[in-house]
Amino acid sequence: MTVLKHQDAEVYIEQLPNNKNKVNVRMTRDLFIPIAQCETSYPVALIEKILEIKGPNWLCDEIMREESPDHVVQKSLNYDLLSFQDLEHFKGKCLLDFGCGSGASTMVLARMFPQTKIIGVELEEKLVSVAKQRAAHYGYNNVDLLQSPDPDSLPAGIGEFDYVVLSAVYEHLLPNEREPILHQLWSVLKPGGILFLNQTPHIGFPIETHTTGGLPFINYLPDKLACFYARHFSKRDLQDKSWKELLRMGIRGGSVQEVVEILNRTRRNSLLLKPVAPGMKDNIDLWYVQSRGDNRFPLAKKLIFLSSKLLKTVTGAVMVPYLSLAIMKDKNQNA
Repeated sequence: MTVLKHQDAEVYIEQLPNNKNKVNVRMTRDLFIPIAQCETSYPVALIEKILEIKGPNWLCDEIMREESPDHVVQKSLNYDLLSFQDLEHFKGKCLLDFGCGSGASTMVLARMFPQTKIIGVELEEKLVSVAKQRAAHYGYNNVDLLQSPDPDSLPAGIGEFDYVVLSAVYEHLLPNEREPILHQLWSVLKPGGILFLNQTPHIGFPIETHTTGGLPFINYLPDKLACFYARHFSKRDLQDKSWKELLRMGIRGGSVQEVVEILNRTRRNSLLLKPVAPGMKDNIDLWYVQSRGDNRFPLAKKLIFLSSKLLKTVTGAVMVPYLSLAIMKDKNQNA
C-alpha cells in the first residue's frame, strides 16, 4: 500500500493482482469530489503527478476521463466525431486537439484513430507535462504534445490540419478570446476540413449543469445577477469566485449561432454539418443517444428530448444541454 499525502486528502494506492492500481481518495476537507475511487493502469508516479496538478478531489475523475469507456469524455468524442464522419476518413489525416489540457482527450483520440497524426496543444506547461507522461505510459507513436507560446498564438510551424477538435474547451474561453482563437484555428484548417466543437454547454438551455451544478435560469440573467446567484446558491465551492473566474470555469457556454457567425467573418465560410450516423436526423437525436448511456434521470431526459423536438418543429431552433458541432470549411471559395 502506497499513501500519498496532500493538504486536502490522503490518497491510498493498492496494487491489484491484475497489475492495476486501486486508488482511494479520502478527503480531509469538504470539497466537491465527483469520483473518490478508481482502478487504473497508471503507475504510482503518474498518479502522483496528476494529484499534484489536479488536486485530490479531481484525481480519479481525471484518470477515468481517458481510461473509462463510460466517462463522458470517451463517449462524447466517439459520438460527436463519428456521427458526422466515418472512421475511414480519418486514416492518414492530421488532427489538432486544441486545448488538450492534461491529455485525456488526446489519449482517447490516439486510440480511436491509430492511423491519424494527433497533435495536442495546451497553454499551461504543467498540463502538457502530464499529457506527455500519459503518452509515454501508453507508448503512443501517433501523438505529439506542444505548448502554445502565449494565449493568442499556436506553436510556430504547426502546419495545417484536416480536423480540429475543441473538446470541452470553448466554454472556458473568455468572451474577448473566442473570436481571435476561432479565427486562428480556422486559418490552420484545410479547405474541406472539419472543426468539431463538443461538450460545451448551450447558453440558451434553462439549466446550467457545467459550473454551478444545476442552477436553473442562470443563463438568462445579466452578468452581475448571474454572479450573485452562482456564488450564493450553487452547492459547489463558488462563494469566493469572481465573475472572470466563473467565466473561465465555463459558466457561460456557447451557441451554434455565435460560433457560426464568428467563423463566417473569416475569408472562408462555414458549412454546418448534420449527423449522418444511422438513426440520427439532427443534434437532438445525437444528444439523446449519448444521454441514454447514463441511466440517471431517464424521465427528465425523455422530456427534454420530446420538448426539444417540439421546439424544433415550431421554431426551427435546436435546444439541447450541450453543443455538438461539426463545421466544414468551405473549399469552394478563394482564400
